[in-house]
Amino acid sequence: MAISSLKPVKIYIHGPSPNPWKVIIILEELGIPWESESVPETGLKTEPFISLNPNGRTPALIDPNNDGTTLWESGAIIDYLIDVYDKDHTLQYTSFPEKHITRCWEHFQMSGQGPYMGQKGFFMYFHPEKLPSAIERYDKETRRIIGVVDAHLSKQGTPYLVGDKVTYADLMFVPYFKLFLPVICPDLNTKEWPKFDAWQEKLVARSSVQTVLAKIQVEKEKKKLPGK
Repeated sequence: MAISSLKPVKIYIHGPSPNPWKVIIILEELGIPWESESVPETGLKTEPFISLNPNGRTPALIDPNNDGTTLWESGAIIDYLIDVYDKDHTLQYTSFPEKHITRCWEHFQMSGQGPYMGQKGFFMYFHPEKLPSAIERYDKETRRIIGVVDAHLSKQGTPYLVGDKVTYADLMFVPYFKLFLPVICPDLNTKEWPKFDAWQEKLVARSSVQTVLAKIQVEKEKKKLPGK
């Protein structure tokens, strides 16, 4: 199916919450037309959204180009977009073992980066009482995750997580690291991890990422959230 003939897929967002924007970066990279619908806090656990995503969180995606296929969970949505739309293998490897190593980093983003950084933000800004031990735990985990990426890039001597090619897994890390990290770790200097810092700068320089980061900033300003 030619990109020019595609109808826009619909992606449900919740302000600047990072997970939907991971998906949007992939949509932009692949040139898939999209439109977003913002779900308010009160609508996440109620109809009609709860029928789109039983977990009551964003993102959810509806693809009118494939019989209205409806999906939820950011990683599953990205897997779908890569399988269905990345026919030229722009953001993926088909070779062994690179294809499977890419999945390792995808799952590390979903199981490590997202949850730990999300918890740091929750305990800093939304928990009704200050729990220094919880904040310290998730701060250490955030720094550990940065260290994992930095050490891997240093050891491999490659610009990206899997060889010399940017993949969907690299891009999945961007929203949390670029826009969430300054909010939850305002004093952190990523130049302490030079390989990590260079990796992020390469990703952020991509035109698709620049487009999406600008849109996230608009959502942040609407909600008047902390951070730049």
